[in-house]
Amino acid sequence: MSEAAPIPFSETKGPEAPERLHRGALRLVDISASTMANIGPAYSFFFGFAFLVVTAGVAAPLTIVAAGVAIALLGNTLAQFSRAQPSTGGFISFVGKTFGGPSAVTTALLCGAGYIIAISSVLAVVGGFVSLTLQHYLGWNIPWGIFTVVLTAAAVLMMVRGVAVSTKLAGFFFVFEMLVLVVVSFIAIIQHAGHLSAVPFEPGHLTNGFSGLAAGFPLAIYLFIGWENSAALAEETGNPRRNVPRAVFLSIALMVISYLLFAFATVTGFGYSGTKLAAAPIPFITVSGNIAPAFAAFAYIAGMTSTLGVLIAAANSQSRLIFNAGREGLLPRWLGRVHPERRTPMNAIYAFVALAGGIILIWVLGHVIGGHTGSMDPLNFFFESSTMGTILVLVVYFLANLALPFYYRKYRPAEFSLVKHLVLPVLGMAAIAVPVYYLCKPGQAAPYDWFPYAALAIVVVAVIYATVLSRRDPGLGERAGSIIADE
Repeated sequence: MSEAAPIPFSETKGPEAPERLHRGALRLVDISASTMANIGPAYSFFFGFAFLVVTAGVAAPLTIVAAGVAIALLGNTLAQFSRAQPSTGGFISFVGKTFGGPSAVTTALLCGAGYIIAISSVLAVVGGFVSLTLQHYLGWNIPWGIFTVVLTAAAVLMMVRGVAVSTKLAGFFFVFEMLVLVVVSFIAIIQHAGHLSAVPFEPGHLTNGFSGLAAGFPLAIYLFIGWENSAALAEETGNPRRNVPRAVFLSIALMVISYLLFAFATVTGFGYSGTKLAAAPIPFITVSGNIAPAFAAFAYIAGMTSTLGVLIAAANSQSRLIFNAGREGLLPRWLGRVHPERRTPMNAIYAFVALAGGIILIWVLGHVIGGHTGSMDPLNFFFESSTMGTILVLVVYFLANLALPFYYRKYRPAEFSLVKHLVLPVLGMAAIAVPVYYLCKPGQAAPYDWFPYAALAIVVVAVIYATVLSRRDPGLGERAGSIIADE
């Protein structure tokens, strides 16, 4: 009887090496541009600033200042974690490494659900803004859903093709929108140079004082959603321990300054009249049109490129959080697979975008079945889905701030700083409490009144699932946060 042939090495039963992304493909400028493209200043400001004026009056820019401070506190938490343990898993890895397996799975589910719900608002607006622009200039009434499907498919193809290509494209879109926004803002300010005023920055002009500022605070926070983008790109970034924290603070600082410039120019362009400003569909485009019709056209184009940039940058980074959770076994393993040649997390990208598209489809079917097809405006969906998603994302932010002092005391006690690792994260948790209260307080109009209960249900299901999974898989805690970006 002949001897059995030796088993090839590739078929042995040893532990599989984790799937890795394209390391070193990105630089500081790439992840900074991607982060700011994810924030999408045109996309966010166009649709958000009018509501801030409704809640806070002509002094709405002060709401942006308050939100910028809160986001900077959160930025400190992300920077401190990234210096110690850069990870594609971002907050999921940081919380899981600190508190163990169940917390990692819970955070992964909350983070995934929050970002998927939030990105669905971007998918809707991508199509909605193109439809709106074509209707405005050409009189075409093409359903926005068609553009959403086509542009989303093109974005997914670009993201699967390669992180460097898609990130640079998002960065290009960001540069274009910023150029339009800055030029229009300066021209608007120059045109009204004879009667400039500090009214937008005077607390006495806040509608209803602090309560008015606080009421708009959640949306002001949403203007910055995406600031954490660079952490998820850590594995593909050269020297992530240095470059990720730099990208975080650079992006936050530039966005605060930019938003204040745009806000001041917009309020000035409306003659410091909160009533007129709040009545405009998209105030900044109105200001652009008052300068010259050509500037309004460029503003519309900037809005379209901004939404595309947000879609590409957000899906790129946020799908990587899901990818890493699958790679570490916190979510189904198939999510942790990469393209064999391009080293992109193709399964996570497909799942992320498909689930977001499914949310839009359910929303549309709900309106059709309920006989409310007249209210299927993508902007309505934008406000509803972004609000729901923000509630869950804020919970993740809270957990990350809570974890920071415990992480440094446990793993890096010699580096523990009372200010950086305790005082600032506690202030960050306090800052998060304000938007959470206003997003969850009773007495809100439907469907916003049931969003807090839906968020609570998701949290409960996530905790139960995490507990069961951790009992079945005792090694889960060791794998959470085990893949370091630069190791």
